[in-house]
Amino acid sequence: MARRRPPSTHGLAVVDKSSGVTSHDVVGMLRRRFGERQVGHAGTLDPDATGVLLVGVGRATRLLRFLTDLGKTYTGEVVFGSTTDSLDSTGAVTDTFEMGELSEAQVRAAIEQHLIGPILQVPPMVSAVKVEGRRLYELARDGVEVERAARPVVIHRFDVAATADPLVYRIEVQCSKGTYIRTLADDLGRLCGGGAHLRKLRRVAVGSFTADEAAPPDDVQLLTLPQAVRDYESIAISEAVARMVRNGRALTREETGAAGEGPWAVLGPDGELLAMYEAADAHRVKPAVVLA
Repeated sequence: MARRRPPSTHGLAVVDKSSGVTSHDVVGMLRRRFGERQVGHAGTLDPDATGVLLVGVGRATRLLRFLTDLGKTYTGEVVFGSTTDSLDSTGAVTDTFEMGELSEAQVRAAIEQHLIGPILQVPPMVSAVKVEGRRLYELARDGVEVERAARPVVIHRFDVAATADPLVYRIEVQCSKGTYIRTLADDLGRLCGGGAHLRKLRRVAVGSFTADEAAPPDDVQLLTLPQAVRDYESIAISEAVARMVRNGRALTREETGAAGEGPWAVLGPDGELLAMYEAADAHRVKPAVVLA
């Protein structure tokens, strides 16, 4: 059997995903464009959502776990007065509510009292969370609904602005990984005494990677490996220490100059990203990923 050709193209694509395209579709587009099989994304974006999707090519796929951990920022619209089975505008309406008296003050109060800071959130049935080996969205397609455990997430910022329609509010949410914006919209509707669903979801940032630097799959340019982990503290090391890093050695903080909690991007004398290190204990650091 012939050996698979090792990847020769490496980098991070900051893609501006369009509506109607899945995250997996984008991965396929970049595989074809760069002629590489080793391509993956750092966190699914719903097919109807638009915005920032981070896609690793070649060795950058080994860094995706660190990119998935970055916080996210989203914009969208919450439509009060109706709920749907998908919690967004793509689903069938499940209930309607008379909410003509809803005020902006009510909406803001509900957010400030219940939807800011650390909260527990139940994943929607249309999510990719696995329960007993099956994705929730697969179960939902079969008409099955199961109990889902609430998960902790953090909402750092939840801004709202009224629109010309008294039942539609624009939102911008800055949150931790794993947050479902459609669930926030559903929760907000219930907290306001009725129901609501989400529409026009757009991810405008993943960590420091914003929509302003994103491009469609056909036009996007790859960032270098050091640029891919720019949200993490970098450590420049000597060639003597670099030899130990390349061999996957655990090191003392003094040897690397690592301070704080990490993870750290370890750069060789020429600026090459050699590895990502994480804390082993108070005195030592260990390799999480070795690239060199």
